[in-house]
Amino acid sequence: MGLSMVGATDVLQQLDGYDTIIDARSEAEFALDHLPGAVNWPTLDDQQRHAIGTIYKQVDAFEAKKRGAALAAANIARHIETHVLNRPRTWKPLVYCWRGGKRSGSLALVLDQIGFRVAVLEGGYKAFRAAMVADIARLAGELEFRVVCGTTGSGKTRLLHALARQGAQTLDLEALACHRSSVLGAIPGQAQPSQKGFDTQVWNVLRRLQQSRPVFVESESRKVGNVVVPASLMEVMRASQCINLLLDDEERAGLLMEDYDYFVHDQAAFCARLAVLTDIRGKSVVEGWLAAVQQGRIREVVLELLTVHYDPVYLQSMRRNFRHYDAARVLHAPDRTKAAMAGLAGLLLDGQAAAGAC
Repeated sequence: MGLSMVGATDVLQQLDGYDTIIDARSEAEFALDHLPGAVNWPTLDDQQRHAIGTIYKQVDAFEAKKRGAALAAANIARHIETHVLNRPRTWKPLVYCWRGGKRSGSLALVLDQIGFRVAVLEGGYKAFRAAMVADIARLAGELEFRVVCGTTGSGKTRLLHALARQGAQTLDLEALACHRSSVLGAIPGQAQPSQKGFDTQVWNVLRRLQQSRPVFVESESRKVGNVVVPASLMEVMRASQCINLLLDDEERAGLLMEDYDYFVHDQAAFCARLAVLTDIRGKSVVEGWLAAVQQGRIREVVLELLTVHYDPVYLQSMRRNFRHYDAARVLHAPDRTKAAMAGLAGLLLDGQAAAGAC
């Protein structure tokens, strides 16, 4: 038979070598975070796990184990019927649960008895996460970042996307966080991942990047909405070379109205976000903005938000946190269009190629 226990550090290195990664935890545990590419085959589902836990605490541990075993056996049988009958003999799955105990062990035992080469993650998800967080620090330290700085609305995300389209390596933290990293940054209809889920997504991108090529990333603050950029990554970013992207104020206002068009069409939502700034900007200022929005003068409010609220805070933060900001290469975008950003991306990549040839 082919049952083996595999340590978390080895799993980090071998993750792409398994045919299927099976998470034997409940649906809620899986939704919070899971190994990249994993599928969820609960040994006990959410309701069953709660019920067995109640029996364990309130009745008897032995009784809980008996009932849990019956439920687990039925669930494993269903997974075999649904997912396994068409698998070839050479199929190599990795199975894990919370700590590598009964839930993953029960499923792995059955798969092993069938004749598959089954690996069980020793220590489960808990061990994987500890090893993965440590690996983020290692990976970040081995990569060379180029931090795209620029005041709010200057087109940093558009430039990052243009770089990616031209084959550059990028790390889009806002995309991973499902948030645009400002008081207006929540994206309607999109929930942010959990902190654990965000960390795993960051690691999954970092591990695929090449050390021989620079990685372009935006100058994010420590928090992107409700999630926090891993401290080890943030430290490396703040010590990296910077690019300062400039765009005229009117173009910046236009860019924000395009990228945040849902606020233009939902004035109530826009006003609700503006109200959050009352403690920072003062009641009279915010009330003036709210009145202007209600009168349809949204562009005027956006422009004032940029120049009065965002710009001073951003510039102070960049100089305080990003070591090489004052020595940044300056790029002045002629406008906010994709064509303009594509041109700047080309300039950056041509410069990188020339530097590499020297």
